[in-house]
Amino acid sequence: MARYDRAITVFSPDGHLFQVEYALEAVRKGNAAVGVRGTDTIVLGVEKKSTAKLQDSRMVKKIVSLDNHIALACAGLKADARVLINRARIECQSHRLTVEDPVTVEYITRYIAGLQQKYTQSGGVRPFGLSTLIIGFDPYTGVPSLYQTDPSGTFSAWKANATGRNSNSIREFLEKNYKETSGQETVKLAIRALLEVVDSGGKNIEIAVMSKDGLRQLEEAEIDAIVAEIEAEKAAAEAAKKPPPPKET
Repeated sequence: MARYDRAITVFSPDGHLFQVEYALEAVRKGNAAVGVRGTDTIVLGVEKKSTAKLQDSRMVKKIVSLDNHIALACAGLKADARVLINRARIECQSHRLTVEDPVTVEYITRYIAGLQQKYTQSGGVRPFGLSTLIIGFDPYTGVPSLYQTDPSGTFSAWKANATGRNSNSIREFLEKNYKETSGQETVKLAIRALLEVVDSGGKNIEIAVMSKDGLRQLEEAEIDAIVAEIEAEKAAAEAAKKPPPPKET
């Protein structure tokens, strides 16, 4: 197996590209990320690792803008993400200069997926060790979109999805609880999904909300308030399930 294991461009006899599978494993070990599409907003949420005491936490961002109407979150190797994000931003600006129109979400997703795929069949390179969640509004129709790409270069559209650590647990939660939402309800659904695998508290979660006005990152205090609201709803639901105490005779 070792010779197939080392060569990115060589298939194993059973049809595997092992380096691509190892890149997928790097994604599974990365921070959890979730995307939820609503009717008027799209929400990205990521698990935030604790920063060193002397580190400037403002520099540790897992959700970034590619253009005024498009944002991206990723799971996997952050250094790889930086390279991919810079290439995508340049493509967005190049498109504006060339055709004098902003890119669609599908266009930039195809570009990112194409770049990831190129690195699975070229000699002397390795696959990008990250999966991305891309959100935005179509600049022509105003329709919200959510896409995912992975290290193999495949991409797909979703109503809600997760990637990274424990993504299967988050996806199962979303499959059971997803419904068409708008505004604050979409944000709450994304946070509830992340709380399945992340400790409570705004310091462990990063949330960004994309509306037609652009991307807005939620402050820690705002996230804490929503988490407290979710926990209060949970406690009330559990209390309602308990049978009433027997009446004294």
